Amino acid sequence: MIHDIPKPEISDKFSIEDIHTIREWNYERFKDATIEERNEYYNKNLPEWALKLVAKPAR
Repeated sequence: MIHDIPKPEISDKFSIEDIHTIREWNYERFKDATIEERNEYYNKNLPEWALKLVAKPAR
């Protein structure tokens, strides 16, 4: 399950600490997600041309 955790606060001067915070946030959101849940999440906002590429069967 993808957890609905609020986005972290990012400083005005983007720093390495902000990168670590974002990585931790993403980890917590997706740590228990199934492959299907991840695919659905990442594919839901793809543009039409990208959806066509994803839907093509592998050769």
